[in-house]
Amino acid sequence: VQLQASGGGLVQAGGSLRLSCAASGRTFRRIPMGWFRQAPGKERDFVAALRWSDGSTVYADSVKGRFSISRDTPKNTVYLQMNSLTPEDTAVYYCAASRSVYIVSALHRAGIYDYWGQGTLVTVSS
Repeated sequence: VQLQASGGGLVQAGGSLRLSCAASGRTFRRIPMGWFRQAPGKERDFVAALRWSDGSTVYADSVKGRFSISRDTPKNTVYLQMNSLTPEDTAVYYCAASRSVYIVSALHRAGIYDYWGQGTLVTVSS
């Protein structure tokens, strides 16, 4: 599985961006996919995840109500719609996919993901 993330850029505080993660190669329709982010000098943090089989989603508390993860099955693509962005959202955003099926409560764990995209930079100016 190859993951290609795109959609990052520079946006002013309060603005919106939509990230895309296209999966290619041998894809598994039931796998979970997630978004993580890493700000300069910080660890990689969970942002949002989606379980492809039933569309279940989970979000980090810091993005609830502002970010939304969704999927386009025919395109094998997962999106992260980010609204009301703040400078604290500035980071490199990575998409990830797992080979296995997990319960929703496990989707925030980076360790369950086997494949990672190259990252896309989101910069929010104040």
